[in-house]
Amino acid sequence: MRLRLPSSHRPLGMAVAGAAVSLTMMLPLVYVAGYGLGAGGKVWGRLWGNWIPQLMVNTLGLALVTAGVTFLLGVSLAVLITRFDFFGKRVWSWLLATPLGIPPYIMAYAYTEMFLPGGWAPQAASWLAGHEADVPMIYGRFPAVVWVLSLATYPYVYLLVRASLLNYNAAFDEAARIQGAGLWRRFLGITLPLQRPAIMAGLFLVVLYVFSDFGAVSMMRFPTFTRAIYLELVGRSDRASASALALVLIALSWLLFMQERRARSRSRFYQTGGTYRKLRPRRCGAAGTVAIWSYLTLVFTASFGLVVAFLVHRSVDGIRLEGWPADLWGYAFNSLFAAGSAATVSLFLIVPVAYLATRYREWWYQAYLWASYAGYVLPGPIIGMGVLFIAIHLFAPIYGTVAVVVLAYLIRFLPQGLQAQESAFHQIKPNLEEAARTCGVSFHTALLRVVLPLAKTGIFTGWVLVFVSSMKELPATLLLRPLGFDTLAVRIWMETSEEFYSLAAPAALVLIAVTVPLFAALFSRNLRESAG
Repeated sequence: MRLRLPSSHRPLGMAVAGAAVSLTMMLPLVYVAGYGLGAGGKVWGRLWGNWIPQLMVNTLGLALVTAGVTFLLGVSLAVLITRFDFFGKRVWSWLLATPLGIPPYIMAYAYTEMFLPGGWAPQAASWLAGHEADVPMIYGRFPAVVWVLSLATYPYVYLLVRASLLNYNAAFDEAARIQGAGLWRRFLGITLPLQRPAIMAGLFLVVLYVFSDFGAVSMMRFPTFTRAIYLELVGRSDRASASALALVLIALSWLLFMQERRARSRSRFYQTGGTYRKLRPRRCGAAGTVAIWSYLTLVFTASFGLVVAFLVHRSVDGIRLEGWPADLWGYAFNSLFAAGSAATVSLFLIVPVAYLATRYREWWYQAYLWASYAGYVLPGPIIGMGVLFIAIHLFAPIYGTVAVVVLAYLIRFLPQGLQAQESAFHQIKPNLEEAARTCGVSFHTALLRVVLPLAKTGIFTGWVLVFVSSMKELPATLLLRPLGFDTLAVRIWMETSEEFYSLAAPAALVLIAVTVPLFAALFSRNLRESAG
Protein backbone atom coordinates (compact mmCIF):
# COMPACT_ATOMS: atom_id res chain seq x y z
CA MET A 1 0.00 0.00 0.00
CA ARG A 2 1.30 3.44 -0.89
CA LEU A 3 1.91 5.54 2.22
CA ARG A 4 0.44 9.04 2.44
CA LEU A 5 0.70 11.93 4.84
CA PRO A 6 -2.31 12.50 7.10
CA SER A 7 -4.81 15.12 6.05
CA SER A 8 -4.16 17.35 9.08
CA HIS A 9 -1.92 19.69 7.12
CA ARG A 10 -2.32 21.12 3.67
CA PRO A 11 0.45 23.41 2.34
CA LEU A 12 -1.70 26.16 0.82
CA GLY A 13 1.16 27.95 -0.90
CA MET A 14 2.37 24.75 -2.52
CA ALA A 15 -1.17 23.86 -3.61
CA VAL A 16 -1.56 27.26 -5.31
CA ALA A 17 1.84 26.88 -6.99
CA GLY A 18 0.95 23.38 -8.21
CA ALA A 19 -2.33 24.62 -9.65
CA ALA A 20 -0.57 27.47 -11.46
CA VAL A 21 2.03 25.11 -12.93
CA SER A 22 -0.52 22.56 -14.14
CA LEU A 23 -2.74 25.23 -15.71
CA THR A 24 0.23 26.75 -17.53
CA MET A 25 1.25 23.35 -18.86
CA MET A 26 -2.29 22.83 -20.20
CA LEU A 27 -2.67 26.20 -21.95
CA PRO A 28 -1.10 25.23 -25.31
CA LEU A 29 -3.17 22.04 -25.39
CA VAL A 30 -6.38 23.95 -24.66
CA TYR A 31 -5.55 26.56 -27.29
CA VAL A 32 -4.70 24.08 -30.03
CA ALA A 33 -7.70 21.89 -29.23
CA GLY A 34 -10.05 24.88 -29.28
CA TYR A 35 -8.64 26.21 -32.53
CA GLY A 36 -8.72 22.77 -34.16
CA LEU A 37 -12.30 22.07 -33.08
CA GLY A 38 -13.27 25.51 -34.35
CA ALA A 39 -11.93 24.86 -37.85
CA GLY A 40 -14.74 24.77 -40.35
CA GLY A 41 -16.01 21.76 -42.24
CA LYS A 42 -14.27 23.01 -45.37
CA VAL A 43 -10.88 22.87 -43.64
CA TRP A 44 -11.50 19.40 -42.22
CA GLY A 45 -12.82 18.17 -45.55
CA ARG A 46 -9.71 19.37 -47.38
CA LEU A 47 -7.40 17.82 -44.81
CA TRP A 48 -9.20 14.47 -44.78
CA GLY A 49 -9.19 14.39 -48.54
CA ASN A 50 -5.56 15.38 -49.10
CA TRP A 51 -3.49 15.01 -45.95
CA ILE A 52 -4.74 13.11 -42.91
CA PRO A 53 -5.08 9.52 -44.24
CA GLN A 54 -1.60 9.49 -45.76
CA LEU A 55 -0.09 11.22 -42.73
CA MET A 56 -1.67 8.66 -40.40
CA VAL A 57 -0.30 5.80 -42.47
CA ASN A 58 3.18 7.34 -42.57
CA THR A 59 3.30 8.36 -38.91
CA LEU A 60 1.80 5.18 -37.46
CA GLY A 61 3.80 2.96 -39.81
CA LEU A 62 7.02 4.77 -38.96
CA ALA A 63 6.30 4.51 -35.22
CA LEU A 64 5.40 0.81 -35.30
CA VAL A 65 8.34 -0.31 -37.45
CA THR A 66 10.77 1.82 -35.45
CA ALA A 67 9.38 0.29 -32.25
CA GLY A 68 9.99 -3.18 -33.67
CA VAL A 69 13.60 -2.41 -34.58
CA THR A 70 14.31 -0.77 -31.22
CA PHE A 71 12.77 -3.78 -29.47
CA LEU A 72 15.25 -6.11 -31.20
CA LEU A 73 18.21 -3.80 -30.59
CA GLY A 74 17.37 -2.74 -27.04
CA VAL A 75 16.44 -6.17 -25.69
CA SER A 76 19.38 -7.97 -27.33
CA LEU A 77 21.87 -5.41 -26.02
CA ALA A 78 20.39 -5.50 -22.52
CA VAL A 79 20.54 -9.30 -22.45
CA LEU A 80 24.19 -9.34 -23.56
CA ILE A 81 25.18 -6.75 -20.96
CA THR A 82 23.36 -8.43 -18.05
CA ARG A 83 23.54 -12.16 -18.84
CA PHE A 84 27.19 -12.41 -19.91
CA ASP A 85 30.46 -11.45 -18.26
CA PHE A 86 33.13 -10.27 -20.71
CA PHE A 87 36.06 -7.88 -20.91
CA GLY A 88 34.98 -4.21 -21.13
CA LYS A 89 31.42 -4.87 -19.98
CA ARG A 90 31.20 -1.87 -17.63
CA VAL A 91 32.38 0.56 -20.30
CA TRP A 92 29.94 -0.83 -22.84
CA SER A 93 27.10 -0.44 -20.32
CA TRP A 94 27.13 3.34 -20.66
CA LEU A 95 28.63 3.62 -24.16
CA LEU A 96 25.49 2.02 -25.56
CA ALA A 97 23.40 4.84 -24.03
CA THR A 98 25.39 7.70 -25.58
CA PRO A 99 23.34 7.90 -28.83
CA LEU A 100 20.65 9.62 -26.75
CA GLY A 101 22.99 12.62 -26.68
CA ILE A 102 22.87 12.96 -30.48
CA PRO A 103 19.73 14.69 -31.78
CA PRO A 104 18.05 12.62 -34.51
CA TYR A 105 18.25 15.56 -36.94
CA ILE A 106 22.04 15.52 -36.64
CA MET A 107 22.05 11.79 -37.30
CA ALA A 108 19.72 12.35 -40.27
CA TYR A 109 21.97 15.12 -41.60
CA ALA A 110 25.06 12.92 -41.35
CA TYR A 111 23.51 9.89 -43.02
CA THR A 112 21.82 11.82 -45.83
CA GLU A 113 25.09 13.55 -46.74
CA MET A 114 26.96 10.24 -46.58
CA PHE A 115 24.70 8.96 -49.37
CA LEU A 116 24.99 12.02 -51.59
CA PRO A 117 27.06 11.64 -54.80
CA GLY A 118 30.70 11.66 -53.78
CA GLY A 119 29.85 10.85 -50.15
CA TRP A 120 31.18 8.09 -47.97
CA ALA A 121 28.58 5.51 -49.04
CA PRO A 122 29.29 5.78 -52.81
CA GLN A 123 33.02 5.76 -52.11
CA ALA A 124 32.72 2.63 -49.95
CA ALA A 125 30.50 0.92 -52.55
CA SER A 126 33.00 1.71 -55.31
CA TRP A 127 35.89 0.38 -53.22
CA LEU A 128 34.05 -2.86 -52.46
CA ALA A 129 32.89 -3.35 -56.07
CA GLY A 130 36.25 -2.50 -57.61
CA HIS A 131 34.68 0.03 -59.97
CA GLU A 132 32.57 3.17 -59.74
CA ALA A 133 29.22 2.30 -58.17
CA ASP A 134 26.08 4.34 -57.76
CA VAL A 135 24.31 4.45 -54.42
CA PRO A 136 20.75 5.84 -54.28
CA MET A 137 20.12 8.86 -52.08
CA ILE A 138 17.96 8.23 -49.03
CA TYR A 139 15.74 11.33 -49.12
CA GLY A 140 12.13 10.39 -48.44
CA ARG A 141 12.84 6.66 -48.13
CA PHE A 142 10.95 4.89 -45.38
CA PRO A 143 13.68 2.34 -44.44
CA ALA A 144 16.25 5.13 -44.11
CA VAL A 145 14.03 7.14 -41.74
CA VAL A 146 13.36 3.99 -39.67
CA TRP A 147 17.11 3.32 -39.54
CA VAL A 148 17.95 6.80 -38.26
CA LEU A 149 15.15 6.98 -35.68
CA SER A 150 15.88 3.45 -34.44
CA LEU A 151 19.56 4.20 -33.88
CA ALA A 152 18.60 7.41 -32.05
CA THR A 153 15.98 5.86 -29.75
CA TYR A 154 16.99 2.25 -29.02
CA PRO A 155 18.70 3.35 -25.74
CA TYR A 156 15.25 3.98 -24.23
CA VAL A 157 14.47 0.26 -24.49
CA TYR A 158 18.01 -0.82 -23.65
CA LEU A 159 18.25 1.18 -20.42
CA LEU A 160 14.86 0.17 -19.04
CA VAL A 161 15.22 -3.52 -19.90
CA ARG A 162 18.77 -3.59 -18.55
CA ALA A 163 17.62 -2.16 -15.21
CA SER A 164 14.79 -4.73 -15.07
CA LEU A 165 17.09 -7.64 -15.86
CA LEU A 166 19.51 -6.62 -13.11
CA ASN A 167 16.70 -7.24 -10.59
CA TYR A 168 15.70 -10.58 -12.12
CA ASN A 169 15.33 -13.51 -9.70
CA ALA A 170 17.52 -16.43 -10.80
CA ALA A 171 15.26 -18.80 -8.84
CA PHE A 172 12.76 -18.64 -11.72
CA ASP A 173 15.33 -19.97 -14.14
CA GLU A 174 16.46 -22.66 -11.74
CA ALA A 175 12.91 -23.92 -11.22
CA ALA A 176 12.33 -24.07 -14.98
CA ARG A 177 15.62 -25.86 -15.54
CA ILE A 178 14.68 -28.51 -12.97
CA GLN A 179 11.49 -29.08 -14.97
CA GLY A 180 13.58 -29.75 -18.08
CA ALA A 181 13.15 -26.41 -19.89
CA GLY A 182 16.00 -25.52 -22.22
CA LEU A 183 17.82 -22.20 -22.46
CA TRP A 184 15.67 -20.67 -25.21
CA ARG A 185 12.44 -21.94 -23.68
CA ARG A 186 13.35 -20.39 -20.33
CA PHE A 187 14.23 -17.11 -21.99
CA LEU A 188 11.14 -16.88 -24.21
CA GLY A 189 8.70 -18.35 -21.69
CA ILE A 190 9.89 -16.82 -18.40
CA THR A 191 12.58 -14.16 -18.67
CA LEU A 192 11.16 -12.13 -21.54
CA PRO A 193 7.54 -12.06 -20.31
CA LEU A 194 8.71 -10.83 -16.89
CA GLN A 195 10.40 -7.87 -18.59
CA ARG A 196 7.16 -6.82 -20.27
CA PRO A 197 6.61 -3.68 -18.12
CA ALA A 198 10.10 -2.37 -18.90
CA ILE A 199 9.79 -3.28 -22.58
CA MET A 200 6.39 -1.60 -22.91
CA ALA A 201 7.62 1.53 -21.14
CA GLY A 202 10.63 1.76 -23.46
CA LEU A 203 8.56 1.19 -26.60
CA PHE A 204 6.08 3.82 -25.41
CA LEU A 205 8.89 6.37 -25.22
CA VAL A 206 10.10 5.36 -28.67
CA VAL A 207 6.67 5.63 -30.32
CA LEU A 208 5.94 8.94 -28.62
CA TYR A 209 9.32 10.26 -29.76
CA VAL A 210 8.59 9.25 -33.34
CA PHE A 211 5.20 10.96 -33.13
CA SER A 212 6.85 14.20 -32.01
CA ASP A 213 10.00 14.15 -34.14
CA PHE A 214 10.33 17.04 -36.54
CA GLY A 215 13.99 17.51 -37.40
CA ALA A 216 14.89 14.05 -38.71
CA VAL A 217 11.77 13.56 -40.84
CA SER A 218 12.09 17.08 -42.22
CA MET A 219 15.75 16.70 -43.15
CA MET A 220 14.99 13.36 -44.80
CA ARG A 221 11.86 14.82 -46.47
CA PHE A 222 9.48 12.20 -45.14
CA PRO A 223 5.90 13.45 -44.61
CA THR A 224 4.55 13.00 -41.08
CA PHE A 225 2.15 14.98 -38.92
CA THR A 226 4.82 17.19 -37.32
CA ARG A 227 6.33 18.16 -40.68
CA ALA A 228 2.89 18.86 -42.14
CA ILE A 229 1.94 21.01 -39.13
CA TYR A 230 5.11 23.07 -39.51
CA LEU A 231 4.56 23.54 -43.25
CA GLU A 232 0.96 24.62 -42.72
CA LEU A 233 1.94 27.03 -39.97
CA VAL A 234 5.07 28.54 -41.50
CA GLY A 235 4.73 27.94 -45.23
CA ARG A 236 1.01 28.70 -45.65
CA SER A 237 0.36 30.68 -42.43
CA ASP A 238 -2.78 28.56 -42.06
CA ARG A 239 -3.29 28.34 -38.31
CA ALA A 240 -6.64 26.57 -38.60
CA SER A 241 -5.27 23.72 -40.72
CA ALA A 242 -2.18 23.40 -38.51
CA SER A 243 -4.38 23.21 -35.40
CA ALA A 244 -6.65 20.60 -37.00
CA LEU A 245 -3.68 18.41 -37.90
CA ALA A 246 -2.26 18.95 -34.42
CA LEU A 247 -5.55 17.87 -32.87
CA VAL A 248 -5.41 14.53 -34.70
CA LEU A 249 -1.83 13.95 -33.55
CA ILE A 250 -2.70 14.95 -29.98
CA ALA A 251 -5.57 12.45 -29.98
CA LEU A 252 -3.26 9.66 -31.16
CA SER A 253 -0.60 10.58 -28.58
CA TRP A 254 -3.13 10.85 -25.76
CA LEU A 255 -4.62 7.44 -26.57
CA LEU A 256 -1.12 5.99 -26.52
CA PHE A 257 -0.34 7.71 -23.21
CA MET A 258 -3.53 6.40 -21.58
CA GLN A 259 -2.90 2.89 -22.89
CA GLU A 260 0.66 2.94 -21.54
CA ARG A 261 -0.52 4.09 -18.10
CA ARG A 262 -3.17 1.38 -17.98
CA ALA A 263 -0.74 -1.30 -19.17
CA ARG A 264 1.80 -0.19 -16.57
CA SER A 265 -0.74 -0.43 -13.75
CA ARG A 266 -1.76 -3.94 -14.85
CA SER A 267 1.71 -5.28 -15.66
CA ARG A 268 3.37 -5.39 -12.26
CA PHE A 269 5.12 -8.51 -11.04
CA TYR A 270 6.03 -9.09 -7.41
CA GLN A 271 8.08 -11.69 -5.56
CA THR A 272 5.44 -13.16 -3.24
CA GLY A 273 7.48 -15.91 -1.67
CA GLY A 274 10.60 -17.99 -1.80
CA THR A 275 14.19 -16.80 -1.91
CA TYR A 276 15.59 -14.09 -4.12
CA ARG A 277 18.85 -15.00 -5.84
CA LYS A 278 20.71 -12.62 -8.06
CA LEU A 279 21.40 -13.92 -11.54
CA ARG A 280 25.09 -14.62 -12.09
CA PRO A 281 26.29 -13.68 -15.59
CA ARG A 282 27.83 -16.42 -17.68
CA ARG A 283 31.58 -16.03 -18.14
CA CYS A 284 32.53 -15.70 -21.82
CA GLY A 285 35.58 -17.23 -23.41
CA ALA A 286 37.65 -15.66 -26.16
CA ALA A 287 35.25 -16.62 -28.95
CA GLY A 288 32.20 -15.40 -27.06
CA THR A 289 33.88 -12.12 -26.17
CA VAL A 290 34.85 -11.51 -29.79
CA ALA A 291 31.30 -12.24 -30.96
CA ILE A 292 29.72 -9.92 -28.37
CA TRP A 293 32.27 -7.16 -29.03
CA SER A 294 31.59 -7.43 -32.76
CA TYR A 295 27.85 -6.90 -32.30
CA LEU A 296 28.24 -4.10 -29.76
CA THR A 297 30.82 -2.35 -31.92
CA LEU A 298 28.57 -2.59 -34.96
CA VAL A 299 25.63 -0.97 -33.13
CA PHE A 300 27.77 1.69 -31.45
CA THR A 301 29.57 2.56 -34.69
CA ALA A 302 26.33 2.94 -36.63
CA SER A 303 24.60 5.01 -33.95
CA PHE A 304 27.48 7.12 -32.59
CA GLY A 305 30.99 6.49 -33.91
CA LEU A 306 30.24 6.85 -37.62
CA VAL A 307 28.18 10.01 -37.08
CA VAL A 308 30.84 11.70 -34.94
CA ALA A 309 33.65 10.66 -37.33
CA PHE A 310 31.74 12.10 -40.27
CA LEU A 311 31.09 15.38 -38.45
CA VAL A 312 34.76 15.66 -37.51
CA HIS A 313 35.76 15.02 -41.13
CA ARG A 314 33.35 17.65 -42.47
CA SER A 315 34.33 20.15 -39.79
CA VAL A 316 38.04 19.80 -40.58
CA ASP A 317 37.35 20.29 -44.29
CA GLY A 318 35.16 23.31 -43.64
CA ILE A 319 37.58 24.96 -41.21
CA ARG A 320 40.50 24.39 -43.55
CA LEU A 321 38.67 26.04 -46.45
CA GLU A 322 36.58 28.74 -44.72
CA GLY A 323 37.97 29.03 -41.20
CA TRP A 324 36.19 28.56 -37.89
CA PRO A 325 32.58 29.85 -37.98
CA ALA A 326 32.71 33.31 -36.47
CA ASP A 327 29.49 33.22 -34.45
CA LEU A 328 29.58 29.59 -33.34
CA TRP A 329 30.41 30.32 -29.71
CA GLY A 330 27.61 32.87 -29.61
CA TYR A 331 25.15 30.22 -30.76
CA ALA A 332 26.56 27.84 -28.15
CA PHE A 333 26.07 30.46 -25.43
CA ASN A 334 22.47 31.04 -26.52
CA SER A 335 21.78 27.30 -26.36
CA LEU A 336 23.40 26.94 -22.93
CA PHE A 337 21.60 29.99 -21.56
CA ALA A 338 18.12 28.96 -22.74
CA ALA A 339 18.52 25.28 -21.83
CA GLY A 340 20.13 26.05 -18.46
CA SER A 341 17.38 28.52 -17.60
CA ALA A 342 14.65 26.04 -18.50
CA ALA A 343 16.27 23.20 -16.54
CA THR A 344 16.85 25.35 -13.44
CA VAL A 345 13.37 26.89 -13.43
CA SER A 346 11.86 23.43 -13.91
CA LEU A 347 13.29 22.29 -10.55
CA PHE A 348 11.17 24.85 -8.71
CA LEU A 349 8.05 24.20 -10.79
CA ILE A 350 8.16 20.43 -10.46
CA VAL A 351 8.54 20.16 -6.68
CA PRO A 352 4.98 21.27 -5.71
CA VAL A 353 3.34 19.09 -8.37
CA ALA A 354 5.37 15.95 -7.65
CA TYR A 355 5.26 16.38 -3.86
CA LEU A 356 1.49 16.91 -3.62
CA ALA A 357 0.70 14.00 -5.95
CA THR A 358 2.89 11.57 -4.01
CA ARG A 359 1.94 12.70 -0.49
CA TYR A 360 -1.83 13.37 -0.50
CA ARG A 361 -4.90 11.43 -1.66
CA GLU A 362 -7.07 14.24 -3.02
CA TRP A 363 -8.03 13.80 -6.67
CA TRP A 364 -7.18 17.38 -7.59
CA TYR A 365 -3.53 16.83 -6.66
CA GLN A 366 -3.50 13.88 -9.04
CA ALA A 367 -5.11 16.17 -11.62
CA TYR A 368 -2.18 18.58 -11.18
CA LEU A 369 0.14 15.72 -12.05
CA TRP A 370 -1.79 14.58 -15.11
CA ALA A 371 -2.16 18.14 -16.42
CA SER A 372 1.57 18.71 -16.06
CA TYR A 373 2.22 15.72 -18.34
CA ALA A 374 0.50 17.56 -21.23
CA GLY A 375 3.88 18.21 -22.84
CA TYR A 376 4.21 14.47 -23.43
CA VAL A 377 1.50 14.58 -26.09
CA LEU A 378 2.48 17.92 -27.64
CA PRO A 379 5.15 17.86 -30.36
CA GLY A 380 7.47 20.83 -30.75
CA PRO A 381 5.57 22.65 -33.55
CA ILE A 382 2.32 22.40 -31.58
CA ILE A 383 3.92 23.77 -28.41
CA GLY A 384 5.51 26.57 -30.42
CA MET A 385 2.13 27.47 -31.86
CA GLY A 386 0.42 27.33 -28.47
CA VAL A 387 3.10 29.30 -26.64
CA LEU A 388 2.97 31.96 -29.36
CA PHE A 389 -0.74 32.41 -28.60
CA ILE A 390 -0.09 32.51 -24.86
CA ALA A 391 2.63 35.13 -25.24
CA ILE A 392 0.49 37.36 -27.45
CA HIS A 393 -2.76 37.19 -25.47
CA LEU A 394 -1.79 36.42 -21.87
CA PHE A 395 1.87 37.30 -21.30
CA ALA A 396 2.49 40.16 -23.72
CA PRO A 397 5.62 41.47 -21.90
CA ILE A 398 7.57 38.29 -22.72
CA TYR A 399 6.57 38.23 -26.40
CA GLY A 400 9.64 38.44 -28.61
CA THR A 401 12.05 37.62 -25.77
CA VAL A 402 14.08 34.61 -24.75
CA ALA A 403 11.51 33.97 -22.00
CA VAL A 404 9.09 32.70 -24.65
CA VAL A 405 11.64 30.09 -25.76
CA VAL A 406 12.27 29.05 -22.13
CA LEU A 407 8.51 28.74 -21.55
CA ALA A 408 8.22 26.44 -24.58
CA TYR A 409 11.08 24.30 -23.27
CA LEU A 410 9.39 24.04 -19.88
CA ILE A 411 6.07 22.91 -21.34
CA ARG A 412 7.76 20.48 -23.72
CA PHE A 413 10.25 18.85 -21.33
CA LEU A 414 8.97 19.44 -17.80
CA PRO A 415 7.31 15.97 -17.86
CA GLN A 416 10.76 14.38 -18.10
CA GLY A 417 11.96 16.09 -14.95
CA LEU A 418 8.58 15.48 -13.31
CA GLN A 419 8.85 11.75 -13.90
CA ALA A 420 12.29 11.68 -12.25
CA GLN A 421 11.20 13.69 -9.19
CA GLU A 422 7.92 11.78 -8.84
CA SER A 423 9.85 8.53 -8.69
CA ALA A 424 12.26 9.99 -6.13
CA PHE A 425 9.47 11.24 -3.84
CA HIS A 426 7.75 7.85 -3.98
CA GLN A 427 10.86 6.26 -2.46
CA ILE A 428 10.89 8.58 0.57
CA LYS A 429 8.70 7.35 3.41
CA PRO A 430 6.29 10.01 4.75
CA ASN A 431 7.01 8.97 8.34
CA LEU A 432 10.43 10.64 8.00
CA GLU A 433 8.68 13.98 7.55
CA GLU A 434 6.29 13.20 10.39
CA ALA A 435 9.25 12.46 12.65
CA ALA A 436 10.78 15.82 11.75
CA ARG A 437 7.48 17.58 12.43
CA THR A 438 7.19 15.99 15.87
CA CYS A 439 10.59 17.47 16.67
CA GLY A 440 9.08 20.92 16.25
CA VAL A 441 10.26 21.93 12.78
CA SER A 442 7.92 23.56 10.28
CA PHE A 443 6.60 21.99 7.10
CA HIS A 444 8.99 23.99 4.93
CA THR A 445 11.96 23.14 7.13
CA ALA A 446 11.14 19.44 6.91
CA LEU A 447 10.83 19.76 3.14
CA LEU A 448 14.17 21.56 2.75
CA ARG A 449 16.19 19.55 5.27
CA VAL A 450 14.67 16.06 4.96
CA VAL A 451 12.76 15.48 1.72
CA LEU A 452 14.76 17.39 -0.87
CA PRO A 453 18.20 16.10 0.25
CA LEU A 454 16.89 12.52 0.04
CA ALA A 455 15.48 13.23 -3.43
CA LYS A 456 18.65 14.85 -4.77
CA THR A 457 19.37 12.01 -7.22
CA GLY A 458 15.96 12.36 -8.84
CA ILE A 459 16.29 16.15 -8.86
CA PHE A 460 19.68 15.97 -10.58
CA THR A 461 18.37 13.43 -13.07
CA GLY A 462 15.43 15.68 -13.90
CA TRP A 463 17.69 18.69 -14.38
CA VAL A 464 19.95 16.81 -16.79
CA LEU A 465 17.02 15.44 -18.79
CA VAL A 466 15.39 18.86 -19.18
CA PHE A 467 18.71 20.56 -20.00
CA VAL A 468 19.85 18.08 -22.64
CA SER A 469 16.42 17.89 -24.27
CA SER A 470 16.22 21.69 -24.38
CA MET A 471 19.65 21.88 -25.98
CA LYS A 472 18.39 19.65 -28.81
CA GLU A 473 14.95 21.23 -29.29
CA LEU A 474 14.42 22.54 -32.83
CA PRO A 475 10.83 23.30 -34.01
CA ALA A 476 9.67 25.37 -31.03
CA THR A 477 12.93 27.33 -31.14
CA LEU A 478 12.49 28.00 -34.86
CA LEU A 479 9.01 29.40 -34.28
CA LEU A 480 9.64 31.43 -31.12
CA ARG A 481 13.24 32.64 -31.03
CA PRO A 482 13.75 36.42 -30.88
CA LEU A 483 15.42 38.18 -33.79
CA GLY A 484 19.14 37.40 -33.74
CA PHE A 485 18.83 34.68 -31.07
CA ASP A 486 19.97 31.58 -32.92
CA THR A 487 20.86 28.39 -31.07
CA LEU A 488 23.09 25.54 -32.20
CA ALA A 489 20.02 23.53 -33.25
CA VAL A 490 18.69 26.43 -35.32
CA ARG A 491 22.02 26.99 -37.05
CA ILE A 492 22.33 23.30 -37.92
CA TRP A 493 18.86 23.43 -39.43
CA MET A 494 19.49 26.62 -41.38
CA GLU A 495 22.87 25.56 -42.76
CA THR A 496 21.64 22.14 -43.86
CA SER A 497 18.49 23.65 -45.38
CA GLU A 498 20.70 25.85 -47.56
CA GLU A 499 23.09 22.91 -48.20
CA PHE A 500 26.03 24.57 -46.42
CA TYR A 501 26.94 21.24 -44.85
CA SER A 502 30.49 22.19 -43.88
CA LEU A 503 29.10 25.03 -41.73
CA ALA A 504 26.58 22.78 -40.00
CA ALA A 505 29.13 20.15 -38.92
CA PRO A 506 31.03 22.27 -36.33
CA ALA A 507 27.76 23.36 -34.70
CA ALA A 508 26.64 19.72 -34.55
CA LEU A 509 29.92 18.69 -32.95
CA VAL A 510 29.68 21.40 -30.28
CA LEU A 511 26.11 20.35 -29.49
CA ILE A 512 27.16 16.71 -29.11
CA ALA A 513 30.19 17.72 -27.03
CA VAL A 514 27.85 19.42 -24.54
CA THR A 515 25.08 16.84 -24.33
CA VAL A 516 26.88 13.48 -24.54
CA PRO A 517 29.14 13.93 -21.46
CA LEU A 518 26.13 14.86 -19.34
CA PHE A 519 24.21 11.82 -20.54
CA ALA A 520 27.24 9.62 -20.02
CA ALA A 521 27.76 10.89 -16.46
CA LEU A 522 24.07 10.49 -15.61
CA PHE A 523 23.67 7.03 -17.08
CA SER A 524 26.96 5.68 -15.77
CA ARG A 525 25.93 6.81 -12.29
CA ASN A 526 22.47 5.27 -12.61
CA LEU A 527 23.90 2.07 -14.04
CA ARG A 528 26.36 1.77 -11.14
CA GLU A 529 23.54 2.33 -8.65
CA SER A 530 21.27 -0.26 -10.30
CA ALA A 531 24.14 -2.76 -10.49
CA GLY A 532 24.84 -2.23 -6.81
